[in-house]
Order: sequence, then C-alpha cells, then structure tokens
Amino acid sequence: MRPIWKGSISFGLVYIPVAVYPATREEKLSFRQLRSSDLSPIRYKKVAEADSKEVPADQIVKGFEYERGHYVVMKDEDFEKVRIESTHSIDITDFVDLEQVDPKFFYRPYFLEPQKGGEK
Repeated sequence: MRPIWKGSISFGLVYIPVAVYPATREEKLSFRQLRSSDLSPIRYKKVAEADSKEVPADQIVKGFEYERGHYVVMKDEDFEKVRIESTHSIDITDFVDLEQVDPKFFYRPYFLEPQKGGEK
C-alpha cells in the first residue's frame, strides 16, 4: 500500500518523520461496457452541447458556471496563484478530550508509520 502523505509530526522539540496510510480500503467491482458481438469496449466522445460536434482535447478549457449559462474560464495560472504553501508538517499544539471531537472526523481511519530517522 502506498502512503497518501509523507511529512512529519512535531510537538515542542520533538520531530517525527511519518507516512500516512488509509487504515481501510474500499473494494469496488468495476465493469466496462462492451459491444456484445465482439466484446469491444465502448468509449465516450466529448461533444459540445451547442452543436453536438466532437471537441479535441486541446480546445477544452476549465470553466466555473457562476450563473446558469454563464461561465468564467479558469487557467492553470489561476490555480497557481491560490496555491497554499505546504509545510509537510503536522504541528501538535494541544490535546483535547475525546468527547470534544465530533464523530464525523472518525469516518475514515488512518495509521501512521515512522519513517527513516523516526524509529526507536
């Protein structure tokens, strides 16, 4: 299993490099649609709603519909401008009683594994 995040946990002067793994995984069956006569997989084409013509990948942009039928186009540069700096560190500043934590935060469990330099 691959880690979903690598970084460190720190509290005070203690620094522990860790990798985070999901503690459970969903097993889903995935089916392909096939033509019954020769079992050839079915593909979907990207077509414009306006004229039903196929649109090549180099003509497709990302857009946010802010009002029905009105879009603002987002470019990669726009997403770069709002990128949040990642420190790859979880800083523990305080501990709380279990009763203070909303159960919705226990929906998906994870486990942490110490990385090189973090074993005892």
